Amino acid sequence: MSTESAVSGSSIPDDQKIAVVTGASSGIGAATARQLASQGYHVVLGARRTELVDELASEIGGTGRQLDVTDEASVDAFVAGLDRVHVLVNNAGGAKGLDPVATSDLDDWRWMWETNVLGTLRMTKALIPALIASGDGLIVTVTSIAALEVYDNGAGYTSAKHAQAVMHRTLRYELLGKPVRLTEIAPGMVETDFSLVRFDGDQAKADAVYQGLTPLVAQDIAEVIGFAASRPPHVDLDQIIIRPRDQASARRNVKNPG
Repeated sequence: MSTESAVSGSSIPDDQKIAVVTGASSGIGAATARQLASQGYHVVLGARRTELVDELASEIGGTGRQLDVTDEASVDAFVAGLDRVHVLVNNAGGAKGLDPVATSDLDDWRWMWETNVLGTLRMTKALIPALIASGDGLIVTVTSIAALEVYDNGAGYTSAKHAQAVMHRTLRYELLGKPVRLTEIAPGMVETDFSLVRFDGDQAKADAVYQGLTPLVAQDIAEVIGFAASRPPHVDLDQIIIRPRDQASARRNVKNPG
């Protein structure tokens, strides 16, 4: 049996689970969308670059929608019709700059807090009713080891990731007794567009971050998210920290052993 769904305008079987992935145009978000689709989910992909999410949605049989998590109206339009959601992957986020606190760029800080913290808040708040209604909801928030550690010149990003993570962990208490699980994924170095965004499109600086070691790739994180989503309803993987073998902490790796 199937029902007409406002998700895509086409019939989605009643027993097919629906997953929402933010920041799905590239990197971890795109890899996660592919992973969840391979596990049978109808994936609703959101990102600002609509041409990329539309192309990926067509590839995996999902639904692409424009989404800017820093814009309340955009979030409202994105979630319209999503009254049954089984998995929400809060992946949209990022870093800008590596300035010390003394010379910090307030616009960079605002962007990081709007995207990582308030963006996650907007999406989670909007979809909590649908996740509860599914009877077996899962909220995955992709934070970072920067949510657990600090490092020189990274206060804007580490403070935003700490705040994002604390919000997610608080939900574990607030939703206790509801049919919703919460999993925090805290990756270390993953070679995606992350450093390219941080360095304002400077490819040489971005490439230098990963030289001399073997970083994680987006699919490594996507597979772990897929594993968390495949656990039975009574199993909650609270927090998963993933680093490449060549990295021991945010400040210590094979290039920087001290």
